[in-house]
Amino acid sequence: MFLSIGKWLKYTLAHTQARLVLILTVSVFMIILAVSLTSYYTSKSVLQEELSEPQHQMLQISMKYIDDLIRESDKIAVQVAVNDYIYDFLTSENQNSVSNISTLYRLLSTWISNSKYINSIYVYDVERGSFISLPQGYSSSKLTFVDSEWTGIADEFGDDTMMIRKRHVPEGAGNKGSELTLFRKIMIQGRLRGVVAVNLLDAELFAKLNPPSLSQLDSMRYIVDQHNNILYSVSNSEFQPEAVRQALHELKEDHFGDFFHEGRKLLVNQIESPLTGWKYVSIVSQDSLLAQSKKVRDTVLYVSVAALALGVLTILYVNSAAFRPVRRLKQLFSAYNGKATSPDRIDLEKLAGELLSNHAHLSQLIRETISDAASKFLYDIHSGHMSGRREIREKWRRYFSEWTDAPVTVAVLSIDRYDSWSRRFPASDHSLLKFALANIMAELHEPEWRVACADFGADRMAILFQPRSGETRPPLAEAIETVSRLLKFSVSAGVSMPQSEVVRLKQAMLEAENALTYRLYKGYGQLVPFQDVSSHEVTDMQPQEDGVRELMTAVETGDGERAIELLGRIIGDIRSRYWYPSEALALLQGLLERLKGICPEGDGPEGDPAGRLGTLYIEDIEAELSGLISVLADRYRRLIGSKDFLMCQRMIEFMEQHLADPIGIPEIAESTGISSSLASQLFKQETNETIYNYLTRLRMERASELLVKTDRKISDIAQMVGYQHENSFIRSFRKFKDITPGKYRDMMRTRIDALFE
Repeated sequence: MFLSIGKWLKYTLAHTQARLVLILTVSVFMIILAVSLTSYYTSKSVLQEELSEPQHQMLQISMKYIDDLIRESDKIAVQVAVNDYIYDFLTSENQNSVSNISTLYRLLSTWISNSKYINSIYVYDVERGSFISLPQGYSSSKLTFVDSEWTGIADEFGDDTMMIRKRHVPEGAGNKGSELTLFRKIMIQGRLRGVVAVNLLDAELFAKLNPPSLSQLDSMRYIVDQHNNILYSVSNSEFQPEAVRQALHELKEDHFGDFFHEGRKLLVNQIESPLTGWKYVSIVSQDSLLAQSKKVRDTVLYVSVAALALGVLTILYVNSAAFRPVRRLKQLFSAYNGKATSPDRIDLEKLAGELLSNHAHLSQLIRETISDAASKFLYDIHSGHMSGRREIREKWRRYFSEWTDAPVTVAVLSIDRYDSWSRRFPASDHSLLKFALANIMAELHEPEWRVACADFGADRMAILFQPRSGETRPPLAEAIETVSRLLKFSVSAGVSMPQSEVVRLKQAMLEAENALTYRLYKGYGQLVPFQDVSSHEVTDMQPQEDGVRELMTAVETGDGERAIELLGRIIGDIRSRYWYPSEALALLQGLLERLKGICPEGDGPEGDPAGRLGTLYIEDIEAELSGLISVLADRYRRLIGSKDFLMCQRMIEFMEQHLADPIGIPEIAESTGISSSLASQLFKQETNETIYNYLTRLRMERASELLVKTDRKISDIAQMVGYQHENSFIRSFRKFKDITPGKYRDMMRTRIDALFE
């Protein structure tokens, strides 16, 4: 038997973990045993010194609580003293005005009802001897006021502004007996004009004091005023008030000390309130305290034995179950590290540290990329690549896990005069400037708002806002002004209505973009909320195609003044009828495209017309178009007599009249009576564009118009613009518009529907 026990001990103690537990258990047992024996023999001397500290702390807690209540009462007394109606009461000739007395009565009632430890409030006029009080009301003389024996307190203030006294209340005054009262003098122009008396409820004022009866010690606590009168006492043993005064007399200024009374040794603690001057006294029987030391000794011994038994059980458990997962972890870490570990080697901390470090690095990478994923999420919704409600909600929870269910607002920012801005700054700085713009928006809105940014390309950027508190509109106006001041260029913004559903983010983006288009009328650096323009009603807009055609004719005939006059009419009609910005921009962009089509190569404006005009104020658009019209009209005026020019015009007219026919260069050249090679040479010379490209552009413009304004099939539209095969039409359309005909129709109709929602 002993041999088997020895083998078990040898096997058990062979493991470092088991030996460590055994050493710790024995060490803890010896420490607890030594502490228990030492504490038993030293407790008598130590407890006498340490007992005063908790008693002192309890007195401090009690004093702080009561002083806080008295300060609150004094604040109410101050409010009474500085009240305008109290001032009128003390200074007006008609002191007993019904309205003033009624108002004061209501005010006193409010102050009393708002404090559970105030019984009543008196206001005493020192010069006239009158009173206003609750519940007694108004008294013109202290002879008719029952509780007026305290009025002599006015002569005791001296330099003090507040005093507290325990006084006798006569019969008929409501609460006969003794009452604790706070007095505060009222000074008007340097003279004592009145006294506020706040009568306190003793039971409520001292209600929070811990009753000594809950303690096993024989203890007493007292509150004594400056004249050694006992204001309050609570104890779990009998003790005469005169003995309290004797103890204070022997203690004098000391905070604690011994006091012998009737054969008992008592420990006396005292502290003095700096606010009231009261002394808080604690008296504890040391005999009852020291009687507990044996119980403490026995308890500590039991704990040490229990700790030893627990250590033995722990050793058994360690070898049976506790270290089984640890051994498994060591095997896994050995496979991870590629090295075998010895049984006694504890290298879990190192390996776990490496894993945690790798995990922290991966977490940092995830946090850095989550903002990019959130931007991609917003971009996909805007571009229509993500429209499923389930997919939107799933990715919202993934990328915006820290956001709440509060409504979100979308703001679309656009760089004003983008074409000029892109030429002003190098292309390599464009991304950096937009990044700085996003940072400014985030810095100015956090931490009150949650912010996410997404670059929509070119001049556009979307900002998603969600309030952390109750705010409903982000302070974008200040942010726009800051961008203009720091980055030296202006931006305009359209703001959507708050949306409570994330699946309506697309709607919010359309609202913000719709509001942004009103920059056409409002100018640069403006913030346009959608709710300010959502009531814009559709007006009967007369078609301007005839005016545009007449303007183009005037340009091509060299009549610049007439063309500029027609442009002024178009712009004036847009302003007077307050066109929808998208409709106005579509008309003006179409006009710019047509002007650009007749420009010589290198003379026309660069870039996409939508990008040029979409970020401009209407006055700048008019100025730019006027300048281009003047240049083109001068050119055509010089070419008007050229035979080659007239021949090109005949070819253009032939193409416009036969868009639906399968015509080519031979048919176009035949219409003018010259060869195909000569026709191509002359057309390129006069227009800087080939006949084929010009014909294709005319067909694509006509096809775009039919896609938006009709519901015809794409195959039918292809035949209407001269294509016999639908696939050939789709390839040509994609080449000119960078989008298929079907998607172009959906995109344009979505924009139109958004305008009228």
